[in-house]
Amino acid sequence: MTTKFYTNNQLFISGMTQKNSTMPEDNNMALHACENSQMIIKNRENLAASLGVLLTDFICTQQTHSANFRRVAAADKGCGALDWNSAFADTDALYTFDSGIILCSFSADCVPVIVHDKKTGLIGIIHSGWQGTVKEITLKLLQHLIQVEKCNPTDLEIQLGASISQQKFEVDRDVFLRFENLGYADEFMYLNSRTNKYHIDNQEIVKKQCLLAGVSSLQIQMDTTCTFSDISGFSFRENKKCGRHLIFITKKDVNQRLS
Repeated sequence: MTTKFYTNNQLFISGMTQKNSTMPEDNNMALHACENSQMIIKNRENLAASLGVLLTDFICTQQTHSANFRRVAAADKGCGALDWNSAFADTDALYTFDSGIILCSFSADCVPVIVHDKKTGLIGIIHSGWQGTVKEITLKLLQHLIQVEKCNPTDLEIQLGASISQQKFEVDRDVFLRFENLGYADEFMYLNSRTNKYHIDNQEIVKKQCLLAGVSSLQIQMDTTCTFSDISGFSFRENKKCGRHLIFITKKDVNQRLS
């Protein structure tokens, strides 16, 4: 299997590509972390074909572990799809009301967040590594969607994708203190007295940020697969030269829904 689908219905498709040793570069999808960019393009084309879209329908960003997000539209299709330089700079989350475009995010241990508003049709995607989490990118985007885009939190459906587990995510005290300063992360951290390392559940803290935004836990799904431990996962903690998963969501257009 090269893709894990989280949702595939008449309205939208979302999912996360998988590491696969039978594919070029293990099915790596990232142009910024690869050996051969043409192989990455081929992998992306395979994904696009499986989704019934064109690669030029993708919209990608240059992720910097920021709290920056951007609203995009059909006119932005193709940004970052075929080359790194055309991707939106310094951006870690995207959202849109438009159909027929593929919002993309890349990860290798970081928490992917997929958002869908079942009433307005808005879709969004967030990349929340530990730095993005302490900068509260998920909470800030959800608050923006509620306050500016007038989304009702009761209509938001959220999928947290596969990421590194708490057992495998160990950090020093300086990182622990940044999480502690959030004021709501303590229950998701512990100190291993043997190694003097702190273990942090980044995924649970991102879920907490969704709850703080007013989203019910009943509206949040979690993929607890550990990207470090599972054979299907790319893990930067395990291998600094690893590839990246591509996490995606697309809102189907009318023609797709009728086909």
